[in-house]
Amino acid sequence: MKKVIIAGGSGFIGKKLSQHYIAKGCEVVVLTRKKPHEESGIRFAQWDAKTLGPWSNELEGASLLINMVGRSVDCRYNRENKKQIYESRIDSTRILGKAVNNVLNPPLLWLNSSSATIYRHAEDRQMDEATGDIGTGFSVDVCKKWEEAFFDCETTKTRKVALRSSIVLGKNGGALKPLINLSKLGFGGYQGNGKQYFSWVHEDDLIAAIDFVFSHQEIQGVINIASPYPQTNKELMHLLRKILKVPFGIPMPKFLLEFGAFIINTETELILKSRNVIPGVLLDNGFVFKYPRLEQALEDLI
Repeated sequence: MKKVIIAGGSGFIGKKLSQHYIAKGCEVVVLTRKKPHEESGIRFAQWDAKTLGPWSNELEGASLLINMVGRSVDCRYNRENKKQIYESRIDSTRILGKAVNNVLNPPLLWLNSSSATIYRHAEDRQMDEATGDIGTGFSVDVCKKWEEAFFDCETTKTRKVALRSSIVLGKNGGALKPLINLSKLGFGGYQGNGKQYFSWVHEDDLIAAIDFVFSHQEIQGVINIASPYPQTNKELMHLLRKILKVPFGIPMPKFLLEFGAFIINTETELILKSRNVIPGVLLDNGFVFKYPRLEQALEDLI
């Protein structure tokens, strides 16, 4: 792997990936809306995520293209926010497809973000790529249209994989910090009925999985990026309190969560949907997780 292009690399996952590939001696280029510059060995090339421009030349001879562009879903699902959530994902994916086909030596592999929320609310059984049931509703439709835009673009020289990622747990971002803060304040009880499953992946395993996919050319299509052992919300909150040494946690019933979500301008789906997802493709191809169990991951990150 010589050159890595990251679109949407300003979030905590993008920064982690950039640092990882710089440490491996790769040339790293991040596509950004900011002016072109260089920082910590990373080159930032300007684009608008909608139209072709000089940035597309960066794809020439690249080993890996990773697209993580997408407006945050941590908001109220009103008409304008829904429009931005759709367009940010679909427009960036389509224009990257055009750019890939415009260069003589396109990237060997194109990884496009998706989400494990594409599967239905599942408390009854686990969802892998082969047997998982696709759900319904706004968030699912976003994922479906996102993946359609990705796979509708034919790239004869570039292998493509959509990453149906679960919730990423990291030290410097993601979903873990708010849960830690709630637990420390005494609100670390289960949310809703606590039976909904929590699918997750440690940030180091996410990066290792991406490297694994790059080195295994037989992998293509969609893959789940998740620990093989999802746990319920009740189990998650219990482990957090145990590790933080917080003796109690007040449960948060659904009606209270809905009120709180309205106040802080978000949706309860992010907490109450049961994501019961397992990484069938990764396991079938021999990938070994460093942090397969939730308690292991939390102890490392907290």
